[in-house]
Amino acid sequence: MAEMVVLSQEAKKLTEAWGLVIVSLCYCFGVGRWVDKGSKRLILMTPVMFLFLLVPLHLSTVHLIGTTGFFISWLANFKLSLLAFGKGPLSSPNLALPVFLLVSCFPIKVQVQLDDPPEEKKSAREGPLFYGVKGLLLLLLIKSFDYSHLLPEKALLLLYGFHMYFSLDLILAVTASLVRAASSLELEPHFNEPYLATSLQDFWGKRWNLMVSEILRPTVYEPVLRWSVLPRKWASAPAAFATFVVSGIMHELIFFYMGRLRPSWGMMSFFLLHGVCTMAEIALKKAVNRRWTLATPVARTLTLLFVFATGVLFFFPEFKRCKIDQKAFAEYAAVGAFLQQAAPRLRGYGYSH
Repeated sequence: MAEMVVLSQEAKKLTEAWGLVIVSLCYCFGVGRWVDKGSKRLILMTPVMFLFLLVPLHLSTVHLIGTTGFFISWLANFKLSLLAFGKGPLSSPNLALPVFLLVSCFPIKVQVQLDDPPEEKKSAREGPLFYGVKGLLLLLLIKSFDYSHLLPEKALLLLYGFHMYFSLDLILAVTASLVRAASSLELEPHFNEPYLATSLQDFWGKRWNLMVSEILRPTVYEPVLRWSVLPRKWASAPAAFATFVVSGIMHELIFFYMGRLRPSWGMMSFFLLHGVCTMAEIALKKAVNRRWTLATPVARTLTLLFVFATGVLFFFPEFKRCKIDQKAFAEYAAVGAFLQQAAPRLRGYGYSH
């Protein structure tokens, strides 16, 4: 009974939070249609963007806090900042209000429809079977945490990393599927086999959480590139570094929402380190002009080892510090208990009808 009360209270909070988000976005839709782009439009949208930073604080469960923080406080705010200047995915005058709301609220990018699109073979890695396997692996990972006291700390931190990847991939895939079913939109993928990355630039720019890359490019990378005093050949390195700085800040914010603790700046350290190394990588590639490259298996191995090693040092410990693992597993248990309590009632309802 206690689990049902907690879940019903959280459902009420979620309805209130997202109801406020929808109303606010309707207001922004009107501003985008009736106010010229520029500073005036930005001023009118600023209160909404500030409000979106506060929305996750209304929620209590880490899954809903993290998802809302990512979808609304980060991506939606960045999309609105682009809309203020007539740019980005929300700026098209052909967007109807329902599509505007979907693109604003969720990490989706509408594919450009071609008049005569070429036939594409859908990869097996994009089908329901592949995601079913990922879902099974996620369940096994969750179960393995029952034995966390038997695991070395570094191994446990690696499990956090796999848990984060599978959870994020499945959440984004389910979101995209629901949006596709509701709107018939064709959506672009969120991940592109990140375990096949051959460099940090490849991992962050072309494979991992592509919606973040898509939104950071016009909001951070391109403005820094445009304002840089360096020659065009070398300006891309500090522009890439700036995107890592902003990404680090936003990750610190989301983990603050979930943990409600003073930042330790572990996330920022992780992204600053990757930013510096990506700058060095870009500079080295330009210096050798691709005259020398590592063999693909070697490059992939070194990239993944670096990502996991730095994650264990700086990124994954934040899960433990903020007790996100404990909160998440408590939520899984509450949902399981709720389903167990609800099942007899649903069966009884079915028999009575």
